[in-house]
Amino acid sequence: MTTAPDTTYSIVVPAYNEEHRISPFFNAIDRFDGELIVICDGTDGTADIVDRIAARRQDLTIRCLRFDHRLGKGGGVITGLRAAGSSCIGYIDADGSTSIDEMKRLFSSLSTADGAIGSRWIPGAHLKVQQSILRQLESRAFNLLIRILFGLNYHDTQCGAKVFKKSAIDAILPKMISRGFEFDVELLWRLNSAGYTVDEVPIEWQNKGDSHVRKRDMIRMLAGIFAVRIGFERP
Repeated sequence: MTTAPDTTYSIVVPAYNEEHRISPFFNAIDRFDGELIVICDGTDGTADIVDRIAARRQDLTIRCLRFDHRLGKGGGVITGLRAAGSSCIGYIDADGSTSIDEMKRLFSSLSTADGAIGSRWIPGAHLKVQQSILRQLESRAFNLLIRILFGLNYHDTQCGAKVFKKSAIDAILPKMISRGFEFDVELLWRLNSAGYTVDEVPIEWQNKGDSHVRKRDMIRMLAGIFAVRIGFERP
């Protein structure tokens, strides 16, 4: 593992078997004055592609962390957040649904809050390419469940664009138990319960399709959410 550079911003990019999308992701970045930490825990050639991009893109600070076993979505993000060396850290999906400029805008929100999460479902959000009606209904139903179980008033806990002050993340990471797609919900719940402020910010978002979230992942996510809420009442 390489030493973390001294930067203000770090963005974690979980990249499980993303060899077909990781190059377009980096091609869309004109400039970013922070570090990009790519978590490669799959079985394809993603890590090799990232290494080649890092060698070519000397204008970007890219760290590729390789693992020979599946970490899970949450496990990958946690690993990257722990490795980040910046005072402001975040994570973004490798599919390119959110641009790096939108992440920069989220980081600017940390001047008044401990965290900021992108939202596709509040006024001001711009969805350049919509999700299917079924996926939208699933999202709304999931959001209602989260409100009931955790009392979180966010409209979109699952958007893959979130930033935080590292001091806040460091305070709650040791308590985290989720390693799957339910990770986002527990993270926000832990921060909220610890008294940290996390703002929901309208975001420009483009559905890229080909999601890695399958039906079996949804079932595991729901089971994980109930495990967090029922088995660990006091965060």
